[in-house]
Amino acid sequence: MMAPGLIYLLINNYIPILGLVIAFKKLDFRVGILDSPWVGLSNFTYLFKTPDAFIITRNTLLYNVVFIILNTCLSMTFAIFISDMKNRICKKIYQSAVLLPYLMSIVIISYIVYALLSPDKGMINNSILKPLGKNAISWYMEPKYWPFILTIVNAWKGVGYNCLVFIAGLGGISQGYYEAAQLDGATKWQQIRYITLPCMKTTVITMVLLNVGRIFYSDFGLFYQIPMNSGALFDVTNTIDTYVYRSLLQFGNVGMASAAGFYQSIIGFVLILFCNFIVRKIDRDSALF
Repeated sequence: MMAPGLIYLLINNYIPILGLVIAFKKLDFRVGILDSPWVGLSNFTYLFKTPDAFIITRNTLLYNVVFIILNTCLSMTFAIFISDMKNRICKKIYQSAVLLPYLMSIVIISYIVYALLSPDKGMINNSILKPLGKNAISWYMEPKYWPFILTIVNAWKGVGYNCLVFIAGLGGISQGYYEAAQLDGATKWQQIRYITLPCMKTTVITMVLLNVGRIFYSDFGLFYQIPMNSGALFDVTNTIDTYVYRSLLQFGNVGMASAAGFYQSIIGFVLILFCNFIVRKIDRDSALF
C-alpha cells in the first residue's frame, strides 16, 4: 500500500535533488550537465551583487512575515466561527466557500483583480470612486497601494487551507471541556482563551514552522501575475523568485536560477532548525522534532 506514495516521492522529490549540481556549473546544453564546466560559487554571487539585492530580499521577507501572522490569525478566527455553527449544511457551505479561492488558478484570480482595478473599466474606479466624485486611480502605476493589495489577495486565497486544518484540530477537542466551562459560567471569549487556543497551540506552531521554512520563497503567481508584470511596481512586487525568473529570461543562465533555489532551500532549512530549537526549549511537546 505504501509503494505508490514512496515511488511518487522518489521520482518527484528525491531524484531531482541530483540536479542541484547545476548550481555549481556553467550549464552547456551541448555537452550535458555532467560534462559542463565547474564554476564553484560564482552562480550564487549574482543574487548578492545585483543592486536590487536589498529590495528583493526585503520584499520576500517582509511580505512572508505579514502573510504568516495575518493568515494564521484569520484562519484560526474563521475556523472557530465555522466550528461553532450548529447547522451542518451551512457549516459545509461555509467550509467550501472559504476553500474555493485556494483551489482557483492564480491566472483567474489575476483577472478578477484586474476587473476590480482596471484604470478604464475597473469596478473600483467606475462604481465606487466616480460616484463619490473622486479621481480614477491608475492602480498598476501606483506602487504605494500594492503592499495592501497583495496582502489582501494572499489572505483571500490562502486562508482557506489553514482554516480547514484548524477546523480538523478543533474537532479533536473534547466537548467535555466546554460543558464544564459553561457550568462554571465561562463566557464564549473565556472558553476560546482558556480552552480553544491552548488546545490548538501545537497545531498552530506546526503550521507556522512549516511556513517559516518557505520564508525565503514567494508565491510567484501572486507577485508576477497579479501586478501584471508592471515595471512601475517592481520596487514593491519584485521578490527573489520573480527576479530570478526575469534574469533567466534575460540571460538564459540556468545555473544562476538553480543556485537561487538552492540558496532559498538552505536558508529555509536553517530557519526551521533554529525556530524548532527555540520551540523545543519553551515547550518540547509543541516542537516538530
